[in-house]
Amino acid sequence: MVRRMRAAAGPAGTAALLALAACSGGGGEQAKGKDGPGGAGGGPVQVGYVVVQPTAVPTISELPGRTVAYESSQVRPQITGVIQKRFFTEGALVKRGQPLYQIDPSLYRAAANQASANVANAQATFSAAKIRAERYKPLADMEAISAQDYTDAVATQRQAAATIDVNRAQLDTARVNLRFTTVPAPITGRIGRSLFTVGALVSTTQADPLATIQQLDPMFVDIQQSSANLLALRRSLAAGGSAPARADVILKLEDGSDYGIRGTVEFAEVVVDPSTGTITLRARFPNPDGLLLPGMFVRAQFAQSILKNAFLVPQAAVSRDAKGAATLYVVGSDNKAAQRTIQADRTQGAYWIVTGGLRAGDRVITQGLANLRPGAAITAVPANAPQPVKAPSPEQMEKMQAGKSKAG
Repeated sequence: MVRRMRAAAGPAGTAALLALAACSGGGGEQAKGKDGPGGAGGGPVQVGYVVVQPTAVPTISELPGRTVAYESSQVRPQITGVIQKRFFTEGALVKRGQPLYQIDPSLYRAAANQASANVANAQATFSAAKIRAERYKPLADMEAISAQDYTDAVATQRQAAATIDVNRAQLDTARVNLRFTTVPAPITGRIGRSLFTVGALVSTTQADPLATIQQLDPMFVDIQQSSANLLALRRSLAAGGSAPARADVILKLEDGSDYGIRGTVEFAEVVVDPSTGTITLRARFPNPDGLLLPGMFVRAQFAQSILKNAFLVPQAAVSRDAKGAATLYVVGSDNKAAQRTIQADRTQGAYWIVTGGLRAGDRVITQGLANLRPGAAITAVPANAPQPVKAPSPEQMEKMQAGKSKAG
């Protein structure tokens, strides 16, 4: 009868029958698998597993941060005066020492000239006092004059020498103030807008700077990390469960895109911010194209440590119980499902990082978990193994043909 059905159906009919047989579970073990302890009938459930081994797993942290200029300097006047000229273009790149503003130098030039004249006057007075003291010395030795007159002459000479030093110091001060009439750039960087225009009166006591210069290459990123997480990291490193990792940082910009250039962590603050409970980590990034600007909100990804003996388990294998504990199933030695409670506090990509509850070589079940129960009899195969599709048996074909005849 089966031969007659195959001959009548032809190749297309045979393919359809094979497909129907495969969809119906193929009978035998497939059907029993649905009725096992995890199902309703008593046969083993077919599951897929992966074999896990301990490995070194970097703990990746993603933390918020803000970009900060590598160097920032306010341009401020050192003297009081009226701005005569401005030598830069707002937003341009300026070099250290480059003149930026010219303040009216008239009064300061006059003060320098006066100080120079005072020095010359003091030098002339000193010369006269010195000659007088030298002339009085032999006269005092011959007692032609009193010793007091000679003493007074020497004191006058010394006073004249001190006056020269005072006037020279005043001259130096006057020259410094005259030099301050030209306001230079304190650092190399990009200068912002000028807050004062030509003709404005500026002074050393004013609240606002003339302008601000910021160096944008390289650029700093200040990252905020919880002090509790940092404390846990340090304890893990001290206990030997983790090893320090090289602090390479990947940056994500405000639009979610990758910055593309990696940075490095420079240092961590030693003070916890009492208002936020966080510690600031500072990373340094090259910024050759000027894409990073001060004040941008970014997210930084970096490995702070490497777990020495951790397991990477596919997320599909891990579930949470009513108390929030992480659990999974492993293939027991008696081909039964065994449930384990594990320690899995963080993920990495498509995996849970498991730090406790597993042993090397455990077969973790990742497929066929829908109706699985502890102690269920299972047939374990490697995960994603191809499922064989067998040709239907004669009995199956007879049953299908009988059902088709009744439907007709």
